[in-house]
Amino acid sequence: MIRFQIVERTGAHLYRQLIEAMRSGDLRTFYLTGRGRKVSHVNPTYAGWMNWSHTDGVITCEVISPRKPGSEWRLFSAFVGRLADRFAEMIHCVNVQFSDSIPAIGARTGRKRARRKR
Repeated sequence: MIRFQIVERTGAHLYRQLIEAMRSGDLRTFYLTGRGRKVSHVNPTYAGWMNWSHTDGVITCEVISPRKPGSEWRLFSAFVGRLADRFAEMIHCVNVQFSDSIPAIGARTGRKRARRKR
């Protein structure tokens, strides 16, 4: 899971602009579901969705991909790329956090092998 926050510039109203763009079809890459609480990509190869909310000029997002764990980065990069392309002047910064639930590289998974007696 990837979590990130988008901090809007003062008076930019980025959240409202994004919702209007998705609902009007001006931003055709993404669409809203769940009464505007979920963002999904129109291409099914970008598995998962993004839960988001808005409070005091900060848009908080959580990218979830339950069918293809580990592929959240695709939806995340598509969304951030679209923001950088079309809405960069409205954004102060983007903060990204990665989940701690990812196993460490080289960590063993599965059963232990039984030792053979000689």
